[in-house]
Amino acid sequence: MKTCISSLRLAALPLALASAFSVAPNAFAQASTAAEPIKQLKEVVVTASRIETRTDDLVSDVVVLDRATIEASSGLTLTEVLARNAGIQVFSNGGLGKNSGVYTRGTETRHTMLLIDGVRFGSATTGAPSWDNIPLDMIERIEVLKGPASALYGSEAVGGVVQVFMRKGAKGFTPYASLSMGSNSFAQASAGIHGGDGALSYAFGVQKTQDKGFSATNSKAAFGNYNADRDGFKQDAVNASVAYQINPNWRIDAGLLYADGVSHYDDGPTGDTRTAVRSQTLRAGIEGKVLSSWKTQLRVSQAIDNASAIEAAYLPSKFNTKQDQISWQNDIDTPLGLALVGVERLTQKVDSSTAYDVTQRTVSSYFAGLNGASGNHSWQANVRRDSNSQFGDSNTWFTGYGYKINPAWRVNASYGTSFVAPSFNQLYYPGYGTLGLQPEKGRNLDLGVTYSENGQTVKLVRFDNKIQGFITGSTKAESIPRARITGWTLGYDGVFGPLNLHATVDALDPRNELTGMLLQRRARNQFTLGADYTTGAWTFGGSLLNVGSRFDDTKNTQALNSYTTMDVFVNYAISKDLSLQTKVNNLANKSYETSYGFNQPGRSVFVTLRYAMK
Repeated sequence: MKTCISSLRLAALPLALASAFSVAPNAFAQASTAAEPIKQLKEVVVTASRIETRTDDLVSDVVVLDRATIEASSGLTLTEVLARNAGIQVFSNGGLGKNSGVYTRGTETRHTMLLIDGVRFGSATTGAPSWDNIPLDMIERIEVLKGPASALYGSEAVGGVVQVFMRKGAKGFTPYASLSMGSNSFAQASAGIHGGDGALSYAFGVQKTQDKGFSATNSKAAFGNYNADRDGFKQDAVNASVAYQINPNWRIDAGLLYADGVSHYDDGPTGDTRTAVRSQTLRAGIEGKVLSSWKTQLRVSQAIDNASAIEAAYLPSKFNTKQDQISWQNDIDTPLGLALVGVERLTQKVDSSTAYDVTQRTVSSYFAGLNGASGNHSWQANVRRDSNSQFGDSNTWFTGYGYKINPAWRVNASYGTSFVAPSFNQLYYPGYGTLGLQPEKGRNLDLGVTYSENGQTVKLVRFDNKIQGFITGSTKAESIPRARITGWTLGYDGVFGPLNLHATVDALDPRNELTGMLLQRRARNQFTLGADYTTGAWTFGGSLLNVGSRFDDTKNTQALNSYTTMDVFVNYAISKDLSLQTKVNNLANKSYETSYGFNQPGRSVFVTLRYAMK
């Protein structure tokens, strides 16, 4: 049951809204002064506040995964790359191209918003992102915001936001290419360029993936769907973007991601379903300075998520969704920080062979915020109002504060509200949907402390998320009065010359407060450990993931056993531009499940030849 997406229009805000602030000093991107040379080197993220903010000024918990981290990861999919980060648990229904999900801090997979270069992407029918259709080799950077973000982005952002940034243009001319071969007849080739000359910058890339796979299901599969055949996946993808600097103050840009594939699913002892899946985002925008203290940006985007059965036991079977969005955002410098004011309009449409009582809805949104930093203090406040054509108005807010005790120690606290509108499946899918469901509403408290000095960083976060009207159910959508998800995450990153270390520990208590039962597929404990060591042209690395036992159903009767997997890799730099990498995933050939009745890959070997001009 796939797909979604939407369309938006925009109401204009009067120019006078910001003119009162035009005399304020310019603070776009919260730039450091010459007296703060160390801060100039701090990483900048945008997902946590919708504006560029240094990581040491954030009041939220954010993880950044760059291109080098993605290449060193054992993951073949976006969910697998995310799985070894604090506060993230995942599930997959058996191999590449199959249904998968991300549980951010124990919330539902539909409680994490997925953005691709700022474009909302996912399925309006399931209400969840389509994680495994994003071509991994085209991603330049990933930002993971953990904690409520509805006051920034609206519905779905209860547990957090994952924003994927695709490869983009830069000064010069830089080609890249890679070729991978591996277990289960896996083969992947990608190539592209990114460059720029003067005011113009551009990027273009293609990727082709083919995988014969393994049997996605086992004998425990529901509805007798088990079939011992291979369930493969193939995909062709294109990514392109262009930007033009009109003058020093104004810039226009546009981008496209297109991924077209076919995935095989088990459909009974002798049956096999082939489904065509398409993921597509289109975006265009203009941004610039109206005044020295006022930056504005107008964005138009469309996201398409399609799934249509080519061969299946029951035909036709089509779940196509589209989301169209228009967003106007204004960043205004004030004496108290950078003010954020904007409006959005989103339209979601469903085109399906299944009869839905309603196939379209619109959301008009208005948001404002303030982000600032001064001395040892940093702060953030956001408010948002979403007017849904089906459910009326929802108001959300967020406030956070951070304080640097000294150069090494920092504490932060935040409190925010969130909401999620029921998906079209939860409302209307025959036999599963329940008319009358109302949006879920959450309240989340975060407390964090961070130590960072001499290449060592330790972060401890305590969170408490209370959700009213929590929608659950595997055979019938139903609303329970209250769910509460509390927990701790502890993360460590250390650099000792050529040695890098990484570790996380998660302790989670995700419960239905009415029955006391654990929420399905969430482990109460998870542990990760990773290391890599470079000597000369060689880099050796590995990671370990331990996931505790879980239940696959709301009544806690279908147990999923705990498991531990280990992955290792070796990278050899043939030259400054060319490298050869070998990965062995699931080294011990552990048999385990992340979803009841669905298999996970056994021991797998992958070899990648990678070229990237430096």
